[in-house]
Amino acid sequence: MKVRVQFYAQLRELVGIRELELDLPQGATVRELLEKIYTQKPALRAHDNSILIGAGLEFVDRNYKPNAGEEIAIMPPVQGG
Repeated sequence: MKVRVQFYAQLRELVGIRELELDLPQGATVRELLEKIYTQKPALRAHDNSILIGAGLEFVDRNYKPNAGEEIAIMPPVQGG
């Protein structure tokens, strides 16, 4: 199944792209999606403990199973002022 991954803020600058389309096996988790991204964009792995993952309008954990065609957002920690 295909999933579109979008990168935000300094993570976008770090990986050098705005979005990436990945092909994942049915039933794959966000954890597996991240591992696939890390093989293509290894610099992102250093931020693994702090990134936030969004699906639709909600934050999701690494056990979340994306649906085909879903957009997954990879974001740095939210900061406010």
